[in-house]
Amino acid sequence: MTKASEEKIIAAYMDMVLLNETEPKSVYKFCKQNNFTEEEFYAFYGSFEGLQKKIWDRFFHHSITLIEKSKDYDTLSNQDKMLTFFFTFFEVLTANRSYVLFTLKEQKDMMKQLSQLKGLRTRIKGFAAGLITERNDEKQLKILKNSVTVFSEGAWIQTLFLMKYWMDDNSPKFEKTDIVIEKSVRAIFDVFDTTPLESVIDFGKFLWKERMA
Repeated sequence: MTKASEEKIIAAYMDMVLLNETEPKSVYKFCKQNNFTEEEFYAFYGSFEGLQKKIWDRFFHHSITLIEKSKDYDTLSNQDKMLTFFFTFFEVLTANRSYVLFTLKEQKDMMKQLSQLKGLRTRIKGFAAGLITERNDEKQLKILKNSVTVFSEGAWIQTLFLMKYWMDDNSPKFEKTDIVIEKSVRAIFDVFDTTPLESVIDFGKFLWKERMA
């Protein structure tokens, strides 16, 4: 029997929960049904909870790998880097939409939902912190520099908001989610640049229109 790889275990888990419309009842049964041993499973994860967190980590790292392959990425502004990340991240989520919808909607408890997203939160905050640090380095006066902590936490809250919007989006190719991504990223960067808040107002009008539609 071929030794199970981490990729094989993840693929088997995602496939199994979607086919059965429920999470496996035990690691033993999951391994038995997918032809690998418990020892192979525990070499990578201590539990199904650990595996779920790893899946979200994979979504993030796959997104980063894709955007870094672009030869133009390093020349983009920090705002465009954030936009590129979100567009790519939601393309990855869309490719795995059935699993994402299942695993988030299956967990009715908000704390359990956030628990599996803990690693993703750390990585997105780190990515955002890197962007705002670069931006701060370009500013001469300390008073003009932005709070890395506030910006990175805001990026995570924005991610949760966009995920909720995307989950409820019924537009073709999730076009409305793309619009929300663009408007929200522009609004956040405009706030941090202390420029006029036309983009924030524009974003608010869009959300109000969508809510009332």
